[in-house]
Amino acid sequence: MNVTPNALWLIAAILAQGALALGLLWYLGTIRIPMVMKGEVRIDDIALERKGWPKREWQASNAFDNQFQLPVLLYVGAGLALYFGPTLFEVALVWLFVISRYLHAFVHITDNHVVRRFTAYFIGLVLLCAFWLDLVIRLLFAAGGM
Repeated sequence: MNVTPNALWLIAAILAQGALALGLLWYLGTIRIPMVMKGEVRIDDIALERKGWPKREWQASNAFDNQFQLPVLLYVGAGLALYFGPTLFEVALVWLFVISRYLHAFVHITDNHVVRRFTAYFIGLVLLCAFWLDLVIRLLFAAGGM
């Protein structure tokens, strides 16, 4: 199999995005497990809803949950880009998106400043839209050349 450098960089970005989700899940575990083990949080209080958790857990949990929103569209788009053969422009868009997700998660689990968090989110959304628009244009050109 002959994999291009662009494809390798795109795959690396996808792995970095996946690593963010897994890292946040690990971080969430470092918050939840000690709280339950010390009796600070009762299992009955969290079995069906999140109200029993303190703010710090909510921040980490929300940051983790966010990795299954916009990034899902990234994964689908990356699969399409790999099918077409990703361009350097697409690789750059994907890496910038992943960086925006790391910034978004960092703000989420630290001071949770809503304006900074939204700014990181919005930048990622714009990058993701540009990526999808690029893919649509490539599809239209490919369909026109059939």
